[in-house]
Parts: sequence; structure tokens; C-alpha cells
Amino acid sequence: MGVITQAVMVQAAIDVNGMTQAQKVRLADEIFAQQPNLLASVLALSRMGVGMVELEVPLHILFVTFQAMKRSGHTWPIVSEDLQETCMQRLTARVRFNEGLPGELADQVVQQFCDEHPERYLLAFAYGYLGDHDLLRVRTDAEKYLLLAALNLVECVAFVGPTTTS
Repeated sequence: MGVITQAVMVQAAIDVNGMTQAQKVRLADEIFAQQPNLLASVLALSRMGVGMVELEVPLHILFVTFQAMKRSGHTWPIVSEDLQETCMQRLTARVRFNEGLPGELADQVVQQFCDEHPERYLLAFAYGYLGDHDLLRVRTDAEKYLLLAALNLVECVAFVGPTTTS
């Protein structure tokens, strides 16, 4: 089980939803200082055809994720570009594997993945937020990149895990 509990996740979402634009800018500055590669992976989406309005979705997921990391009471190592690439390779391999499965079996594999995910509350939040913004169906390349970046963010946080208790 991960260190980001349901209560931490809920409070992080409440925190970010209550922030002013100025507070979000300060949070982005904090993310830049502590997790620059996570921020860069979201901001790079604008070069892949993701519009500014759509970019708000993965930015929100990043803000809530970072707030949850802070609220967890743990110290988190910097997510490197190499780790991001490794997690993206694993994520895309999982997607390709699922594509070849019959519907019911694919559903079981996805359910098992969610149930066993090291940061399942973070994963549930990301899927829920993406679903709320109708971004799970992937109709365009831009939506594909946005979806992969958001899910890879979750995978990276789950993979790296905290190093110590604060």
C-alpha cells in the first residue's frame, strides 16, 4: 500500500481547489524547485498539440499530486528524466498488452492493476479527473499525449516513493 492515503488525497484536492491563481503560481514555483522534471513533462504537452485549456487538466493533476506528496509527511526524491522514460515504457507496454485482450479479460486486468497499484488513491484521482474532463477516450494525438503524461506522472510518483519520514 502506498503512502498517499485517501484522506491525504482528498485534502490535497481540497487545498488545490481552494487556491487562487497566485497561490497556484507559487505552487508551480515550488514544484519547479523540487520536482522540475514532473513540471516539464506537463508543460511540454503544449509542444505536442495540447491547447492551453486542455493543459489545465494535467496541471491540476500535477498540483494535487504534489500537494498530496507534501501532505504525506514524507520526503520524495526528484523524479529523473530516466525514471520518467522507464515508467512511460512500462505504461505503454501495459496499454499495448491490454489492447489485444478480449473485453472481459481486459477489464479484469485493468481492475487488478488498479487494486494492486502502489498509489491507488492517486491513480483513482487521476483517472477520475481525466474522466470528468472526457479525456479517457483518446480521440486525438493531443489527447493521447495528455493522457499518457498524466498517467505517467502517477507511475513515476508510485515508482520513486518517499525516502524518509519528515
